[in-house]
Amino acid sequence: MTNDPQPPDVLGDLSDLMRDEHRPDDGRDTVDPAAGRRGRRVLLGTLAVFATFVLVSGGYAAWALTAPLPPPVISAEAPQAVPAPAAAIVLPTDGASAISVTGGEEYLGADGFSLAGGIGEARPIASISKLITALVVLDAHPLVDAVDPGPTITFDEADHDLYDAYYVRGATIAAMPTGSSMSLHDALATMLIPSASNYAEAVSTWAFGSQSAFLRAARDWLDAQGMSGTTIVEPTGLSPRNISTPADLMILANLAAANPAIASIAATRTLALPGPGFMTNTNDLLGLEGVTGLKTGNLGEGTYSLLYTATVDAGPASPVRVTGVVLGGFSRDAVDQGVLLTLRSIREGFHDVSVSTSGRGIGSVTTPWGSTARLVIVESETIFTWSDTPIDVALDIDTPAAYIDGEVVGTITWSAGPKTARSDVRIEGTIDPPGAWWRLTHPFELGG
Repeated sequence: MTNDPQPPDVLGDLSDLMRDEHRPDDGRDTVDPAAGRRGRRVLLGTLAVFATFVLVSGGYAAWALTAPLPPPVISAEAPQAVPAPAAAIVLPTDGASAISVTGGEEYLGADGFSLAGGIGEARPIASISKLITALVVLDAHPLVDAVDPGPTITFDEADHDLYDAYYVRGATIAAMPTGSSMSLHDALATMLIPSASNYAEAVSTWAFGSQSAFLRAARDWLDAQGMSGTTIVEPTGLSPRNISTPADLMILANLAAANPAIASIAATRTLALPGPGFMTNTNDLLGLEGVTGLKTGNLGEGTYSLLYTATVDAGPASPVRVTGVVLGGFSRDAVDQGVLLTLRSIREGFHDVSVSTSGRGIGSVTTPWGSTARLVIVESETIFTWSDTPIDVALDIDTPAAYIDGEVVGTITWSAGPKTARSDVRIEGTIDPPGAWWRLTHPFELGG
């Protein structure tokens, strides 16, 4: 085994040189002064290097142990909210139908939407004719508001005879004693609520002096409203020649709903008056799914019709107003059930959509020294929308102050139409600071 050579003892040699330099000259040895000076310089240089090393290493350690830490890397992505399925509006399949939906402008837009189904050709409208008769009469003898009684009508013997005439035809009638009187408002109510045909003829004759004059006024009124697909040959609707189209009847519905007296009467479920007595509205849907009017009609199987208005309870979007018509339904029940399904499908088109679940992870906070924590959504949230309205999401994350468990570091916001939902985002887990060894051994990370 070979011994390793020993390093020279520099300090020892220097000491010897210094002693030799100051040794008295006894004549035996001679010391070179230049060599002594070189020795001192070597010693001083070595001491300077050692001191520099001590100072530099101590300064680095102090810097490394106190230098600001590099910020953790925040990685987060806002989860996309899935819109609800598109609203499936169910139109009646029996006969022809149309609807117009307005209101809730922030959800549906300023114009809302309209739908139609079935064949739009003209069909018998039966007692919906009485709604036209009422509006033609009010065009000549307007009521100022819903409670204005208007002029008084006195029924004579000819009017009384109408009771028997319509009775033998199987029409709906109401008592009209000779010499009895009532206001125009109440006469219209008796014509519309139980659909009394004898009142339809009596009131229209009173308003224009004769049936021929009434029919001329009715034709002029229909032309003025642009209802070119509608024909009226008598005031009650008993004639199958009284016909109209779904498009024309939608015009009629809007006119009727805009008239305070007609709208109020059409929304009345029951009424008791001297003469006619107690009356029940033929519209069985009043109050169901928000139905507020307007008029039924039928001439038997396959001719059941309904012109209706409704206010749908659409939560934050309310009021949502629906105007609709069904023409030529097989039966009253089929028509009513079809309308209820339509209104429910509109209501169900407005819904809360879940956009977040409490504790759902959306990212992480990771440090250069290997610590990590999750970013999670704090609150479960929903947002109210119409149909399949897209839902936008925005994420705003700030630099954490302490990186501790539960610290709120931002928000996530969902938007759809006029509605927004918002939840905080917090840290789940704590970011611990690095130890001294990591600081001392990662100068480049500390230095940026």
